Amino acid sequence: MKLISVAHIDSPDVVDIGLTQMLSSIVDNDDAILDVHLIGGFNDVPHEVRHKNCVSHDNEKWEGYSFPLCSKIVDTMGKSTNIFNIKTLHVLDHNTTRDSKGNACPIFNGFLVETATGSIFPATFDGTTRCPDELIRRIRVTSSFEDLSWKGRLLETYDTLSDRFIIAPCTWSAHQKQIALGLQNLCDPEILRICSTSPSAEPPHFVDDLRRQWEYLIKHPDWRETFPGKHPRIFVRTANGGWDRLLLD
Repeated sequence: MKLISVAHIDSPDVVDIGLTQMLSSIVDNDDAILDVHLIGGFNDVPHEVRHKNCVSHDNEKWEGYSFPLCSKIVDTMGKSTNIFNIKTLHVLDHNTTRDSKGNACPIFNGFLVETATGSIFPATFDGTTRCPDELIRRIRVTSSFEDLSWKGRLLETYDTLSDRFIIAPCTWSAHQKQIALGLQNLCDPEILRICSTSPSAEPPHFVDDLRRQWEYLIKHPDWRETFPGKHPRIFVRTANGGWDRLLLD
């Protein structure tokens, strides 16, 4: 049986502990050869920086966001005692195209993993194919910085062994409502500028997704409404391929 671990990592700061989390769920033999697929990061260095002989003291502007992240992941794997077989390295220039205005965009925004075989396929997902509790999962990602129990850790979501979505609880303060109220009043272009590291590469639903999150936080500022008793939100697969929430006593 193949064991699969999939993670979305968007900061070099969580690479070390994130990789440790992933390995702890699938590795019980130091001699195991682990297939790796690294996909998603694109060459997001601003066009004007790439084509000017200038010196910048702003590393994020000079290097972009993807290069430091990809470098950290590869460097961490190289220093690990585990054996990695990199089968896919579709990042940076290999995953970069340009739109009609010359803005850099990723070729692949997402992929599908067949957990039975470990095979991966390029994929896009509309609003009907994002699996259960999509809104709460989004809120948990953006609000978890206030929950010290998740500091530096990846947020676990899907358990391949039980075929369940287990949305572990996350706490947030009432301050999130104030943040949401302020952001909700901004126009769409301003939201893109403030909330995205690559505004020109975001999908059309990016701003709408954020507004849905903020609307939820405004209506439910107390995290206990979302995670009563600090219990996880668990979803099990139905016979027809859908998902039902398992209600806990």
